[in-house]
Amino acid sequence: MNKLIEQINLLRNSSVKNKVENRLKEFENRKEWFSELCFCLLTANSKAKTAINIQNELGEEGFLNYDRDKIRDSIITNKHRFPNNKSNFIIEARKFKNIREVLNGKDEFEAREFLVKNVKGLGYKEASHFLRNVGYKNLSILDRHIINLMVENKIIERPKSLTKKKYFEIEKKFKEICGEVKMSCAELDMYMWYLKTGEVLK
Repeated sequence: MNKLIEQINLLRNSSVKNKVENRLKEFENRKEWFSELCFCLLTANSKAKTAINIQNELGEEGFLNYDRDKIRDSIITNKHRFPNNKSNFIIEARKFKNIREVLNGKDEFEAREFLVKNVKGLGYKEASHFLRNVGYKNLSILDRHIINLMVENKIIERPKSLTKKKYFEIEKKFKEICGEVKMSCAELDMYMWYLKTGEVLK
């Protein structure tokens, strides 16, 4: 873990810090929550970059009002995976178009459980991703980049699958790193993602 902490602290003292801080402020000020929910439905088992392209193309208006075929066509045009399933998930998610109000009053852990149980296509990773992207800070987004970095630094063994129990076990380890570097989960995720990709996306 020491090597990882050194790398994170180096980034914290570089130009990456401003990028991370600006992105986190953007999350806190986000207005279009349903668009972000659809973005996170798109990212499951797929690339974030092409999901961003689709989100930019369709926007909140498209996610809320376009028919399934138009959404599916955008997914295909952007060479994104699972166009049939993803377009179906987005259409079904419209029953939560007022997701901000739906989650109002729930803490982030209650909110995550609600999303996993009620929004088809969202697992713990995607639900955590969505909540981070709308300003919550204490949930871990255990995607392949984060898992790989933790495995490489011998913090965890590579999981065969991410069951709920295993997700929470790894999240506990992730939060131990947060304690060491004195960062929120949201902030640490951005730095660790940068270490693996060289980018600060969302």
